[in-house]
Amino acid sequence: MSSESRREFPKIPIGAEFRVEKTIPPEWTISAYDPRLPSVFSTPAMISMMEVAAAKAVQPHLPAEMITVGTRIEVDHLKAAPVGALVWATARLVSQGGRLLIFEVEAGAADKIIGRGRVFRAIVEPKSFSAKASAPSD
Repeated sequence: MSSESRREFPKIPIGAEFRVEKTIPPEWTISAYDPRLPSVFSTPAMISMMEVAAAKAVQPHLPAEMITVGTRIEVDHLKAAPVGALVWATARLVSQGGRLLIFEVEAGAADKIIGRGRVFRAIVEPKSFSAKASAPSD
């Protein structure tokens, strides 16, 4: 049994939330991957902002030796946003089961919602997580 499976994980207040904002740079558009495509906000960039918001929502409630890592995403990208637009992403903790956290996430530009869904993260200790990640797989 690993030390993380025996460890008591902090209880994070349900409703903990965070918002991030960014002006869309050209490298965050799908045209950065393929110039034949339009210069609109890419789904991976939107998801990245949602993940950052989720991590920042709970970080103040974690001991210094703990962080969260992404484990799953369920997100719909609903509308396009052009390069140069100010976009935002919010995450709100809706559930915790031990080390597993579930967030409701949303992204928007101007007055429209451009994405929404759920992000799942796990509380880990970076030292043991890094050791597991670099261990040879069977």
